[in-house]
Amino acid sequence: MTVMESHEKIAILDFGAQYTKVIDRRVRELNICSDILPADVPLAELKGYRGIVLSGGPASVYDSDAPRCEEGVFDLGVPVLGLCYGMQLINQHFGGTVASSDTREYGETLIDIDPKTPLFAGLSAEQRVLMSHGDSVKDPAPDFKIVGKSHANGSDPRAGGEEASIVVAIANENKKVYGVQFHPEVELSENGVAMLRNFLYGVCALKGDYVLNDRLQEAMDEIRATVGTQNVLVLVSGGVDSNVTAALLLKALGPDQVYAIHIDSGLMRKDESDSVCEALKKLGFKHFRRVDAEQRFLEPLKNTTDPEEKRRIIGDVFFHLSQEAIAETGLDLNQTFLAQGTLRPDLIESGSLLVSARAHTIKTHHNDVPLIREQRAKGLVIEPNRDWHKDEVRQIGRLLGLPSEIVERQPFPGPGLGIRILCADKPYQTKNHDTVNKALQERAKTAGFEGTLLPVRSVGVQGDHRTYNHLAVLAGDYQQKTWEELAALSQGITNNLTDVNRVALLLNGETLPENSPTITPTVVDKKTLAKVRAVDYFVREAFKQGEYYRHISQLLTVLVPLDWEGKGRHSIALRAVVTSDYMTARPALPGRDFPAAFLHALAWDIGQSDDIDAVFFDITGKPPATVEWE
Repeated sequence: MTVMESHEKIAILDFGAQYTKVIDRRVRELNICSDILPADVPLAELKGYRGIVLSGGPASVYDSDAPRCEEGVFDLGVPVLGLCYGMQLINQHFGGTVASSDTREYGETLIDIDPKTPLFAGLSAEQRVLMSHGDSVKDPAPDFKIVGKSHANGSDPRAGGEEASIVVAIANENKKVYGVQFHPEVELSENGVAMLRNFLYGVCALKGDYVLNDRLQEAMDEIRATVGTQNVLVLVSGGVDSNVTAALLLKALGPDQVYAIHIDSGLMRKDESDSVCEALKKLGFKHFRRVDAEQRFLEPLKNTTDPEEKRRIIGDVFFHLSQEAIAETGLDLNQTFLAQGTLRPDLIESGSLLVSARAHTIKTHHNDVPLIREQRAKGLVIEPNRDWHKDEVRQIGRLLGLPSEIVERQPFPGPGLGIRILCADKPYQTKNHDTVNKALQERAKTAGFEGTLLPVRSVGVQGDHRTYNHLAVLAGDYQQKTWEELAALSQGITNNLTDVNRVALLLNGETLPENSPTITPTVVDKKTLAKVRAVDYFVREAFKQGEYYRHISQLLTVLVPLDWEGKGRHSIALRAVVTSDYMTARPALPGRDFPAAFLHALAWDIGQSDDIDAVFFDITGKPPATVEWE
């Protein structure tokens, strides 16, 4: 009997949500073992599970090809909890109706719940939760009580827009079937874990006997069983994910079987490869080498501006370089495993079939490009972190005895600064530009700002879909606004303007320039890399000296191809978020996470460069934006 088989378990039916694995993660956090199964899993395979959770998903339940579970799932006599799409499916199955809503809900939202229902036992009547949906329950199913409602835009008049009552929770306590429109599994739902605990311990009557050490032992057992006496090559970027993978391999197999390679792509931050290699040597590798390959990456990148194409190129070059490095070590390519620090969020956002048969691709991660997937199909890729999220990896790192400078390091994406350079050769504008821009200007004016759409776009995630939409910029005296007002304004814009998935403040000016910005033709090359690398270093050092860095989960600098005077300059966007699971995040905001005056002074210093025009600060949560801009 394996560790997993010795525990009571629940089943999570996957309908393609970006957050399906986050549900699994939260359940494990509550010391309950769980399995993620296809939405249409046969009923016979659900025998023995003590509860069932229906995930969210990108489809609409009223579509003819919408995913369904077996009809008998609700007759198994075990409690069922539906989340987002799962709630809508429950409502439709039991005779209610679901329809597209005029007002979408993305981000943190205030709701009213009924604390008397077992799902919300012990909670106050008002809750802040994370919404990400365009469809809503129109008519609740017979025999189901409405136990939660929200108002569009979080019942906060500062968000703007018309308020409309939306059903966000339903319950049939006799059948022990519950549904919530929001996502209790994510960090931005403040008491979401308490709600899941109520379901697991109160409704399902589970005891909770699954702990983190079990997961560490599972990883070690899997490595030994998979690798046996063969060799493993691990690609180590220096971040916590790949370092924990390397440490797991060393502990499970010993140094003779493990070969480590650090590829310096030329896309790293200032002095980063040097510090990475020094840290790797301390782990105790016998076989370690550094590959300097800047030109191999830059040559193909100079010909593209598309973010997905950039990610594909970077992933492919990494893969080919690793093949060459394996060959140079004398290892047999057909008998050597390739190990990666891939996390579950990487696979989720890449739309990997390892996670879901239905999830949409938000952005392709360098460790899940097609070439890597081909190697997986051959059984030659090992990813011990693939079931974990960032905070879980940090915990495993501590159990392995890794030093704090590795365990606590802020995430840095595998494609590095290559995806922090927003590339473009022409302006972007939708056919609805004038209408959307006018609506944006009106919302901004109501809040005391000027607003406009910029002719660039960035990647977002809305309703479990990838979006690639406009950036909205606001100009005004943000130092006189509270963070609540800024957050509400951003949420109101993205909830109501369909062509916008990201909102930023103009930091080095309280009014927008009279003329429109021009596009500075931009690709990833040595010049653009040097520019963003220098500003990134300056920003990180400023946050560290101000002692704000340790309160922020991820801080990044983006080079934006915009210039208002036609001089071929660039603009800079700063992004800071607070999160633990990295599937959702709230923006770090002036007035809450650091003084507005600090941010203002920082932007002023950055703007003194002759090469830099505007300086922006991203105030958007995830969703509707992703943490990275690409």
